[in-house]
Amino acid sequence: MKQLADKNTLAGKHFLSLQDLTKEEILSILELAAELKSQHQKGELSQPLAGKTLGMIFEKSSTRTRVSFETGIYQLGGMGLYLNANDLQLGRGEPVADTAKVLSGYLDAIMIRANSHKMVEELAAHATIPVINGLTDLYHPCQALADLQTILEHKGTLEGVKLAYIGDANNVSNSLMIAAAKTGMQIRIASPAGYQPIPEIAEKAKAISADPAFLLITESPEEAAAGADVIYTDVWTSMGQEQETQARLSAFQGYQVNEALMQAADSAAIFLHCLPAHRGEEVTTAVIDGPQSAVFQEAENRLHAQKALMLAVMKK
Repeated sequence: MKQLADKNTLAGKHFLSLQDLTKEEILSILELAAELKSQHQKGELSQPLAGKTLGMIFEKSSTRTRVSFETGIYQLGGMGLYLNANDLQLGRGEPVADTAKVLSGYLDAIMIRANSHKMVEELAAHATIPVINGLTDLYHPCQALADLQTILEHKGTLEGVKLAYIGDANNVSNSLMIAAAKTGMQIRIASPAGYQPIPEIAEKAKAISADPAFLLITESPEEAAAGADVIYTDVWTSMGQEQETQARLSAFQGYQVNEALMQAADSAAIFLHCLPAHRGEEVTTAVIDGPQSAVFQEAENRLHAQKALMLAVMKK
């Protein structure tokens, strides 16, 4: 933690997307996350954020985001304050800018899990404390940090790692594209027509990467999975898309991560999923509960990666 304190370039800054971080800053956070995880496993207690308060605004409910942030800030010595958006004046029509200014006078940082990325950008534009994106329609950068930590733990490096994402190109895959571009991984995304990555975000990722061939977008799960070091998927129908369930079930037939698809990957490949999972839809029970699955290690790493992030952006 001393290394972070000596040359921390993120103190007081927002974290809305992995685009906000340099490769060196990402690796620094991951190094700190590993240190915090080791301390946690040894039962060592350090509370560098004693007296600090994190406001946690939820427009969308969550298991992992709420528990990991609330537990994380507590373990660092601070306090997490759960704020349901419907219970705030924000939910009664108060301008986002006014909410940002008021909360900046009370809190040391804000984590928000929201519907609209534009709203989070507006909140950050008017806040004088760090705003952390806990999830929006466009990005899920905290999940990506935990994903990177998990991959690093299994592969020992990020450079050159081949990541195959199978299924709905959504906020998770958007963040993984940026993460891959920043850290030297290769990413292949297999999605059916109509569910592929937003072109503007794919172009942003390509502009970041030094390797013009780092990104492959295909309709073939087998092409994406061939020789991959990591196989990743997410639910086919995300929160708020329930009315599309039947259409999506039809569109994603053939995109299930099963034993046959895992066999197309490298023999030492790991399986990742941001959870919650729908066993029998996007992934089989045999894969998610099998020996190559690292999903629960990945879920735990949300705690450690986010503790490192909070330490980086919250002023001591």
